[in-house]
Amino acid sequence: MSSAVFRSEIVPRYKPAVLRGLVRDWPAVQRSAESVSSLLDYLLQLDSGQAVYTVVGDPGINGRFFYDEQFKGVNFASVGSALRSTVEHLLRVKEFPTPPAIAVQAASVNDTLPGFARDNPPPLLDAPTEPTFWLGNKAMVAPHFDVKDNIACVVAGRRRFTLFPPEQIHNLYPGPILSAPGGVPISTVDIRHPDLERFPRYADALESATQVVLEPGDALYIPAPWWHAVESLDDINLLVNYWFAGISSTGVSPKASLLHSIMGLRGLPDAQRGAWGHFFNYYLFDDIDATEHWPPGILDVVTKLSPQQKASLMRFLGESLQD
Repeated sequence: MSSAVFRSEIVPRYKPAVLRGLVRDWPAVQRSAESVSSLLDYLLQLDSGQAVYTVVGDPGINGRFFYDEQFKGVNFASVGSALRSTVEHLLRVKEFPTPPAIAVQAASVNDTLPGFARDNPPPLLDAPTEPTFWLGNKAMVAPHFDVKDNIACVVAGRRRFTLFPPEQIHNLYPGPILSAPGGVPISTVDIRHPDLERFPRYADALESATQVVLEPGDALYIPAPWWHAVESLDDINLLVNYWFAGISSTGVSPKASLLHSIMGLRGLPDAQRGAWGHFFNYYLFDDIDATEHWPPGILDVVTKLSPQQKASLMRFLGESLQD
């Protein structure tokens, strides 16, 4: 798999793609193949000492990082912990019959493990993209979506991914947005033990789901905003991922646009909200060329903005958000 093939054949399909053995030659993956101890020694040799965001859940959550019972917060504690302390904790609880769930989440590789990216180069991406890493024990991250495309590379332990197309949002029963554990809404269905009486539409989501188990050295491309649940299956798991903008990215966050639209439209009367829906469909979602009756070469938000137009429009949007 080359970067050119990835860009020309994989990304345009707009579907997840399993990339078996993509990073099997990484030194980190080779150390993982030797033993867990060899891998952890390798990481600690690179450790800068910077604290990393670490979440810890009681054994009673059964590894499922989720909302709390009132859906106003989360069911785990978060701390800033030295990587060495987290590694020691993971090794200590490894022998517990029912260990707590522990995970370093979205830690900066460059800040925490300087030298890792040099020795384990990013696959397929031409532009510099900062990697993040996820280290923990057995745990389940509920179905959620990313706001950027993602290449997830398994270094140690097996990971089970369950993927759903974006149109399954209705059948995944998303929870509250602002109190979501990872900043985006997550499915309220426990996919390991789905309650189909409470969540009957989840049966329809399952019909379109894809499930895959990745081994160390494997990678998975996940386009935004495909839903995906991630289950870490072994006592020690390490994943390195790369979030990157899609090939047609404008630099404006779709998530921010969604939140702004919800705030601006959801409380309107039905008729008025429906009226604005026609505008959204015309400019964004219908298979219509909104510029077919325009003279050619016009720079506009519907076509392409000049740098000056973009700067002016961004100022306008920023000021309007403060009104």
